[in-house]
Amino acid sequence: MMDAKLDGVKAVFLDLDGTIYLGGNLISGALEFLSRCEEQGVQRYFLSNNSSRSVDQYVAKLHKMNIPCTSEDVLLSTHDLLAWLQKEGVTKTWAIATKGMCQMMEDVGISTRDNDPEYVVLGYDTEIDYEKISTASIHMHRGVPLVASHPDMVCPSPDGGLPDVGAYLAMLKVTTGKDPVHITGKPNPGMIMHKIEELGLNASECAMVGDRLYTDMEMAIQAGCVSVLVLSGEATMKDLEESGKEVSVVVDSVDALLR
Repeated sequence: MMDAKLDGVKAVFLDLDGTIYLGGNLISGALEFLSRCEEQGVQRYFLSNNSSRSVDQYVAKLHKMNIPCTSEDVLLSTHDLLAWLQKEGVTKTWAIATKGMCQMMEDVGISTRDNDPEYVVLGYDTEIDYEKISTASIHMHRGVPLVASHPDMVCPSPDGGLPDVGAYLAMLKVTTGKDPVHITGKPNPGMIMHKIEELGLNASECAMVGDRLYTDMEMAIQAGCVSVLVLSGEATMKDLEESGKEVSVVVDSVDALLR
């Protein structure tokens, strides 16, 4: 059993919302934890299923919180989605997505407002409007398949959970009777495995730190990483006990790690 010192861990994958910050506020001790990563030579990467922002927007948000990072340090479910769409050879979509996510898609040659799309793409759209969802529904009724960036039901906030992609999926299911043909992002181990391979590390030398059982911890378990559950976001000890999941380490927050 691993303890909170994380001995032997060479890289940490850090969830953001609920783990490093909650809404706009840093979690107490997060900056000091990141300093310990640097002092101990542990590489750190920031991971988010939240596809509402682009990488550049994430880097700007982290810089504003005095967290040093580059675009190389940020892994989003959007990257996983783009890789999947490119592997499938998709260039035409109708996207329920923010301007930031649409920009990332268009930058690699995937249209986001096509009248004859190969896929309906669903991201965490904090700029959602009726035209996007009604047009998507019409395409889906015609048999156009749906792909989603991640499965999170709620986005954590200091005021309680807010509707996320999973909630939008439920709406589209009720409307069209259809489920997505694929969901990218956590808990898909592909989200981190390509980075682990690129670093030349074994999964057992990497830790996934996050606050959600069904994405962060599930991905860590599937990937064979050290699973570190923080209780500073969504999951509680009761949730962990009821889930039956076996995680490597449980701490109140990142403040307890690498000490």
